[in-house]
Amino acid sequence: MHTLPDIRQLFRPVQPAIDQEQVSYQEQPPSLLLSKYIYCYWQLSSCGPLATPFTYRVVADGCIDLFFNTDTPEDFYIMGFSTTYTEFPLDNPFNYIGIRFLPAAFPLLFRIDAAELTNRFEALKTVAPALSKGLTQQVQTHQQLSSLQPLLDNYFGAILSQTFHEADSRFFDALDLILKAHGTLNLNTDLHTGISPRQLRRLFDFYIGSSPKTFSKVVRFQHILHAKPSARSLRENKFFYDAGYYDQAHFIKEFKTMYGLTPTIALR
Repeated sequence: MHTLPDIRQLFRPVQPAIDQEQVSYQEQPPSLLLSKYIYCYWQLSSCGPLATPFTYRVVADGCIDLFFNTDTPEDFYIMGFSTTYTEFPLDNPFNYIGIRFLPAAFPLLFRIDAAELTNRFEALKTVAPALSKGLTQQVQTHQQLSSLQPLLDNYFGAILSQTFHEADSRFFDALDLILKAHGTLNLNTDLHTGISPRQLRRLFDFYIGSSPKTFSKVVRFQHILHAKPSARSLRENKFFYDAGYYDQAHFIKEFKTMYGLTPTIALR
């Protein structure tokens, strides 16, 4: 059994609230046993026929997700680390259930190189065939997260009990430093891990899917979402300086890349 630091208290990935009466989004935490690995289970569903097509925006959150449409449980998908927002035009009606893994947890459990999934989503059966088959067997006939959650807890709990990969402490030391600094530390001077930048980059590629610098940008962006500054406070108090952006234009550009909207619109 490997050990994994508990980063849950340092990093709580946020996705935007859905402002549409006919669409429901909910998150549920996993069992305590899995809380270091899985951030949440989630369900995104339409509540009856929609008058207009619905596009779901996923913002950059540093995580890896597995998800499926309850009408086709044999088709599980995986979405890797994203450096930008992603938009999914959804069929009407729709009902998706997903599993959101905390940063580094999925590669640690399944020994799959996260860099191969960066900015991509694809069929899980092409990435992890046994996992795809096992999950499909668990989720068949289930339409609601409430009934499926205990089965997923048991399934992933069994996988955890049979996994013997040791977490790389050098990588997790660096991850801890980045999260505690909300992504604003100087990577050249503050990231003391005892290994070379090249070695650290290799570890981040495998566990996260990108470089320490890019991951730090996502952490910083997520910290902004948690802080929920108003458009007025952003303008008057220059919140973006405290968050490590060197000017307002830099902040707006990076925020829009990861969210899909300007901060003024997204945070109002």
